[in-house]
Amino acid sequence: MPDAPSGVTRLERLLPALAALAGTSLRIWRSDGRQLRLLVDEPVLPPTPSVDTLVPIPDFEGTWLQVAGGKRNGGGAKALADVIGAVLGAEKEAVQVAAELSERYEEIDLIYTISEILGHTIRLDEAAHRILREVATVVRARRATLLVHDPQADVLRLVASRGVDLGEVDPVEVDDPCSVAARVFREMKIISYDPSDPTIPDPGCGEGEGGARAYKGRAFISVPVVYAAPGGTPKPIGVINLTDRLGVDAFTAGDRKLVAAIANQIGAAVENARLVERDQGQQRVRREMELAHDLQLKLLPSPLVVAAKADVAARCRSADSVGGDFYNLLSLHGDRIGVMIGDVSSHGFGAALIMALAMAASGIHAETAESPSEALMQMEGSLAEELAHTEMFLSLFYAVIDPPAGRIAYANAGHPHAFLVDGATGEAERLEATRPPLGLGVGGEEHSKPWRRREAILALFTDGLVDARNELGERFGEERVLSHVKNLRASPAREILEAVFTDIAAFTGGAPATDDRTLVLLKA
Repeated sequence: MPDAPSGVTRLERLLPALAALAGTSLRIWRSDGRQLRLLVDEPVLPPTPSVDTLVPIPDFEGTWLQVAGGKRNGGGAKALADVIGAVLGAEKEAVQVAAELSERYEEIDLIYTISEILGHTIRLDEAAHRILREVATVVRARRATLLVHDPQADVLRLVASRGVDLGEVDPVEVDDPCSVAARVFREMKIISYDPSDPTIPDPGCGEGEGGARAYKGRAFISVPVVYAAPGGTPKPIGVINLTDRLGVDAFTAGDRKLVAAIANQIGAAVENARLVERDQGQQRVRREMELAHDLQLKLLPSPLVVAAKADVAARCRSADSVGGDFYNLLSLHGDRIGVMIGDVSSHGFGAALIMALAMAASGIHAETAESPSEALMQMEGSLAEELAHTEMFLSLFYAVIDPPAGRIAYANAGHPHAFLVDGATGEAERLEATRPPLGLGVGGEEHSKPWRRREAILALFTDGLVDARNELGERFGEERVLSHVKNLRASPAREILEAVFTDIAAFTGGAPATDDRTLVLLKA
């Protein structure tokens, strides 16, 4: 019976009560493919399966209710079977929800840990061991290795391990034709192997040291660790290998997806640690800032995420190499679209860390929350400790747009620059705050307004645009931004965005920004 044993404890308490009400004794039987076995242990002989003695339990194939004496008792036995089926179904659903929440928590915790490592200056070996330990724990791998490329010798060297002695793994030649790790490094592609599946060939040379034998005959995944400098071509810098999994040997698709998703972050952390070891002074600091800026840009979603549902244009330019502005775009269930913009009350590495945590939390809570206000409350809970520790706060606006229903629901945590522009008249309506910024208070509510499909425009931006000044000290202001939206409201969102950034560059004379500048425009 699929997943039914989780309900045994509850049935042990429920069956006596149901039996008393029915005036008879009840037992639950399940088939293991060969014979009937009692779900709740009891020393009795199994019945002979028969329509006269057993009543099937709905939604649980191969499971029956037995009423003492082999009597159906009219429709009573079926009613009891329905009740027991509902109990087992509820227990099954609760187990599934708990498992899903547990997986999500582990993913959030892993993202937080990687972000924390990136925010500190540490040695390469220290960074590598911490990252490998966290990744291996989440995917439940007993044995793990992290190999990093040595450009001078052109080999992969072991820099961190779990369940493996450092002396057990010799340097791997990058051009070794039998090494799985070398192949993953060269091709920059994940290799996953399950020896229990005879249809999957050994990705190495079989008997060679680099084939499946190197993993002691167990299932494994080998993932390239890649780094791409801003505007540069991705390059492999190492390989992470995971094997000897706790529980079921084979790694799941979820395991592969999670490790692949953080591989670039691992590469960035390793590259950052290398720079810390090699460089000193201003050169090191400048390179770290560039690296962090690149990571921030990778966290921001492309408008293509919701391109099938809406016309969206978005841009975020940091005043420093790293900043505290961010936005998020989410394709929600049905035709709904989630749009978020945030501004941390500072910039630099501290704000960048808060921004990275907020991005990670927003993607999860926006998917699970029932409403925008609930999503903001859950995010505040996730970020409360870091906001208190850094003494920062976060203004945040989150809207869920349902174009077919003609509604936009939003919650505004103290973000002042959020507007709904009427595509017919060009009139801009400010979407007022519904609660304090995150880190300054809790609670709040949400508002809902009509959304005119294919006419309404949502315009969101941060202080960096409004407070930009020219050589006379004049502010760029909200009206300049909104005038472009009004005058070009019939144009694609991308053209409006380019007009705003072209105007602000001319207004400031190309002077460096003193605050992060972010603009998001959405038409649906």
